Amino acid sequence: MAYFKYEGRNRKGAQKQGRVKADSRQQAIQDLRDSGVFVARITELEGLLYKEIHLSNKVKSKDFVLYLRQFETLIEAGVSLLEATYILLEQTNSRPLKKALNDIAEELEAGHAYSDAAEKHRKIFPVLFINMVRAGEAGGNLDEILHRMASYYEKQHELKQKILSALSYPMVVGVIALLIVIFMLSFVVPRFANMFTTLGSDIPPITSFILNVGDFFGSFWWLFFIIPLPIWLGFRVGMQNPTFAYYVDYGKMKLPLFGKLVQKAALSRMTRTLSSLFNSSVPVLQSVQITERIVENKVIEEGLKRARDSLEKGESMANPLLHHWAFPSLVTQMIIVGEKTGALDHMLSKAADFYEQEIDHSTDRIKMLIEPLMIVMLAIVVGGIVAAIAIPMFSVFEQIQ
Repeated sequence: MAYFKYEGRNRKGAQKQGRVKADSRQQAIQDLRDSGVFVARITELEGLLYKEIHLSNKVKSKDFVLYLRQFETLIEAGVSLLEATYILLEQTNSRPLKKALNDIAEELEAGHAYSDAAEKHRKIFPVLFINMVRAGEAGGNLDEILHRMASYYEKQHELKQKILSALSYPMVVGVIALLIVIFMLSFVVPRFANMFTTLGSDIPPITSFILNVGDFFGSFWWLFFIIPLPIWLGFRVGMQNPTFAYYVDYGKMKLPLFGKLVQKAALSRMTRTLSSLFNSSVPVLQSVQITERIVENKVIEEGLKRARDSLEKGESMANPLLHHWAFPSLVTQMIIVGEKTGALDHMLSKAADFYEQEIDHSTDRIKMLIEPLMIVMLAIVVGGIVAAIAIPMFSVFEQIQ
């Protein structure tokens, strides 16, 4: 949204001036015209006071999926691109998407292609979507492409939700356990330390250790709320370095219990993306290059770069992947069969279906395993602290008796 200062006349010819808020200059003129004001001059107001502040310029995946489904339905119904864009501009609740669609509508009115207009909003529209729409515009099958893209991003959204669902429980329990431990060590344990010191009773080594830790927490508990910020900032800066990002993704894929899930998610995204691109007649080298940019895993990206180099030499795409630890034989064999039969898109789609089913099973298994493990860990930590305090308490009671 922006603010505009206008001058004009109403239906009776009286002069009117003021300010109006709208998505664009054209929208402001239309709104004023609807209210009976004919604009003679209109200018956008600049300055911080007239700018809306948004915490994020990204579009939520569910909003983007909904937009694609609605876009696909309108195009299939024979609605023009421009009219469909204006309809969806009014329908969407996402402010970043609304602003981008308003700009695209203006570009379409100026005679530009939809893909060229969307390319100016890379933060809103993924590179895969832009290239697929461009292929649909060239091939005259935009409705089919939009259907494929809607299904693709729908699957990606569901996949992300499943992984978040599997990870959310241990994260929540872990945070709660950490807060309980910090509270006990910072506020509960120091009180018992004073009591043991006053009574002068013998303190077991485990109790002495807990008391020392509690004394540290009691004095420096604020560090645990300050330290995470520089660590997070350092991590964000480090992720800009390709080598650091590679080893982070490598570490994720080697994690016990969760590593296989991360690997399957990356392979599912890779195979589904390649299948969609090949099925839309996007050239092989360009398809692999696009997939490199959106796979969001540096280890898989490095393997795809090797595959692209092999393709540029006129060799098989599967050859460099055969000896890469991150690509199981299922993926390489599917690629080999697909290259031989000329049905690479179909074979990769089958591989993507397999890994999506595997992710379903993996998330269910992780949920079943992680719940008792987290409860046991919480019981051990909290129980250990309680036991370290309770053991010397018995000695104190014996002395009193």
